[in-house]
Parts: sequence; C-alpha cells; structure tokens
Amino acid sequence: MRHLAFLLSFLLFASCNSNSPSLKQGNALSTEDSIFTTPLGKVFEIPAPSEAALTNYEEAKKNYETNPQEVDALIWFGRRTAYLGKYSQAIAIYTEGIKNFPKDARIYRHRGHRYLSIREYDKAIADLEIAAAQIQGTEDQIEPDGLPNAQNIPLSSLHSNVWYHLGLAYYLTHQYEKAYQAYLKCRVSGSNYDNIVSSTHWLYMIQQRLGNPKKADSLLAPIKREGIVIENQAYADLCRLYKGWLSPDSLLQASSGNPSNDAVNYGLANWYLYQGDSAKAKQLMEALVEGKAFTSFGYLAAEKDLMHFLSSKK
Repeated sequence: MRHLAFLLSFLLFASCNSNSPSLKQGNALSTEDSIFTTPLGKVFEIPAPSEAALTNYEEAKKNYETNPQEVDALIWFGRRTAYLGKYSQAIAIYTEGIKNFPKDARIYRHRGHRYLSIREYDKAIADLEIAAAQIQGTEDQIEPDGLPNAQNIPLSSLHSNVWYHLGLAYYLTHQYEKAYQAYLKCRVSGSNYDNIVSSTHWLYMIQQRLGNPKKADSLLAPIKREGIVIENQAYADLCRLYKGWLSPDSLLQASSGNPSNDAVNYGLANWYLYQGDSAKAKQLMEALVEGKAFTSFGYLAAEKDLMHFLSSKK
C-alpha cells in the first residue's frame, strides 16, 4: 500500500486475526476482529468503517457473487474487504482466488500486501516472489486505485507494485541486498515522478544502512529540486532532504498517525541514525509507533527497527 492519500483513508482498519478463514466465512463480515495487538504489545481498537466503505464493500461482494469466475470481481472483493480492516477475510478471498486463477500475479500481489499488514512477512515474501516470477516477460498494466487521487490519474502499475511491496518485505526482514534489487526494478518499472521518488527513498535508505553513503548519494541523480508529484510528497521531501535541499527541522511532523507523516518521520529517524545520532533516531521511532497508523509502511519499519536494532540504544 504505497499511495499515501489512498492509505490515509483506510489506515485505521486492521485485523487482529492472522488465520485465514474460508471464503464462505469471508462472505459475511466478522464482528470478532475488533482489536489489534502489535509485536511491540501496543493494543488498538478497530473503529467501525465508514458508510461509504461499507457501501463499496457490499457492491464488490455482490459483483463477485454474481460473477465468481471473473478475476477482477474477486480482486475487488478482496480489496474492499481489506479496506474494512478484515485482512484475514481478504486473505481468504485471495487464497480461494489463487485456486481458481493460479497464474494471475495480481492475486499474489494483493495477498502478499495483506500478509504485510498482519506482520506475516515470510508469507508475504513467498507470495510476492511468485508474483515477481509471473510478471517476467509480460506487459505491465495500470493498477486502478481504490481511492483515486485529486487528479484522477492512476500512478501505480502491477509491476511497480509487485517490486515495491517485495522490496519492503525484504527490507522488513533485513534482507537489504534483495530489497535493493527489488527497488531498482521498481524504479525502472514506472517513469512517473511519484514512482521515482518513492523507490529512490528506499534505495537511498538501504545503501545508507549497508554502509555505502557514496552509493546512496549516487542514487539521488533522478531527483529534481522542483519535481512535481501527485501523491508521494512525503517521499519527494525526504529525497530533497537527502540532497541537502531541505533541513531536518523543516520536515519533522508534529504528530504520527497517518501514512504521510509516518513516512516522513521514519525517513527522518533513519537520517539521524546515519548521522550517528541513534538516540534521536530511537526517539522519533518510539513517537511514531505511538500513532494509530499501525499498518503504514513507516510504522512497520519503525516497529522492526525498534525491536531488532534500537532496543538497547539510549
């Protein structure tokens, strides 16, 4: 999930159950998934979805039940289910879809994304690696947004989303060389500037984490001082920080709790880490995971860093 505006509308809806129920069970929304507990032990109550989200879900459900052999109907049923926070039910829908459409990379891509949401990282990697293999040698295709941006211009594609989410899954499991290769493929899969800044941000962070600051700087070549983005302003601003065009103080977001702020604050925390200020990095990440956007990518990354790298840092 890399369109920040899109994620912002649905960031609060997550599922606490990582077991995949059957598709039959998934057809009826469960009332049991009301609490999510993160690996750090933070407990969040899942709010009721909006009326609009429920309406979209019901339409997608009806369309799927009417057209069960149409893969697009199944994918949208899964997506609309996930937007309600019913991630385990969405996973069950995609699992059933894979039985019927085992060669469709889109289903693996979406199920892999939802495994990320519930912290099943190995399963996410397995799905996204299958999707990556299936898209090899195929023509890319635009992936429609669940919530169109202000200009109603879809910016992501199947290929870019597969590589982006696979890169993130590798990053979260500390497989940085694999993450780097995935984000390189993501960057060349789409020429729009939103794709350039989002993939470049991760490429830069990965090389900094690997201890290669010169290589990290070289990856900023496509970044423009006045580059125009439609959705990924947070990533564009972070890239400008890495270029030295913005100060860290100008980027610090007052609060966490939405994907855009979390993306900025996580990137900024890493910037301090690269500067040798691990205490400041830890402070920013701890503040980030106090926010409510516990499925945002910045949140997931900060959570993993606090658990594995910064737990003993003061």
